[in-house]
Amino acid sequence: MDRIALITGITGMAGSHLAEYLLTQDYKIFGLVRRSSTDNLWRIKKILNRIELMNGDITDQSSLDRAINLIKPNEVYNLCAQSFVSDSWKTPESTFDINALGVMRLLEATRNFGNKDIKIFQSSSSEQFGRILETPQTEETPPYPRSPYGISKLAGYWIVKNWRESYNVFASNAISFNYTSYRRGLEFVERKISLGVAKIYLGLADCIELGNLDAKRDWGWAEEYVTFFHKILQLDEPNDFVLATGETHSVKEFLELAFQYFEISDWQRYVKQNPKFMRPAEVDYLCGDATKAKEKLGFEPKMKFKDIVYEMCKSDIERLQRGDKIE
Repeated sequence: MDRIALITGITGMAGSHLAEYLLTQDYKIFGLVRRSSTDNLWRIKKILNRIELMNGDITDQSSLDRAINLIKPNEVYNLCAQSFVSDSWKTPESTFDINALGVMRLLEATRNFGNKDIKIFQSSSSEQFGRILETPQTEETPPYPRSPYGISKLAGYWIVKNWRESYNVFASNAISFNYTSYRRGLEFVERKISLGVAKIYLGLADCIELGNLDAKRDWGWAEEYVTFFHKILQLDEPNDFVLATGETHSVKEFLELAFQYFEISDWQRYVKQNPKFMRPAEVDYLCGDATKAKEKLGFEPKMKFKDIVYEMCKSDIERLQRGDKIE
């Protein structure tokens, strides 16, 4: 019997890594993609001949109904999101439409048109903790989101819990802390750093402009985290999990390691703080406790913070030296 998975957000960082992993597990993969005037398939270019893409939009109920009805997936992974926190202040309504109402639409599509044993995974975010009320953060930590993005992801998280309890659907959340990879978008601080320092090393730039250097995050490796997205749906019962390394590091530390990789001293001379990159309400510190995931899933991240920084720097310098289109 075929194992069929539908991935929303398949063209994104997490979606592309998850698709590659599920192919190694002998899944038939479908990806939901929006019609776009630009080519945004670069992350899945190597596997395009092994997956099927369907036009659809998380903001359009009929397209979700149609996709679920046609595909009849065993598993649905909702990785679609407006995921850039800064942009959520500029477009709060559309952020909520995608990140919260989109979850509700997808759950309704699976409930009305999916198989009775369908399983749904929702990618939730540590940004729902925001102004933290306890450290480290667990599944029981009270939320205090500090951005439209955090609010929208918290709403999506609770929608999953409510649909699960009300309709007895198999729907689970992963509250993932800041996982990343060499496929991270250029607007995110860690990729802005890895690419920016690589450009400075090659003489293509003379500085990086950033916001708050003191913000601290719990950074993990996306290729590892997506394997546990899959494991969450292999459990006998739906559940919610924090996925985190339990270590926190500042943006400043990320900078220092990136310049260290390229053996550039006096990194401060290359970094400018720009007020336009400051958030109206900052999330200063995030650090997760993944004890529950360790006990029930065997979650044990192997990539350390230094390895993550170095791997991203290595990837960006290689792309620049090859003359690749930088995306």
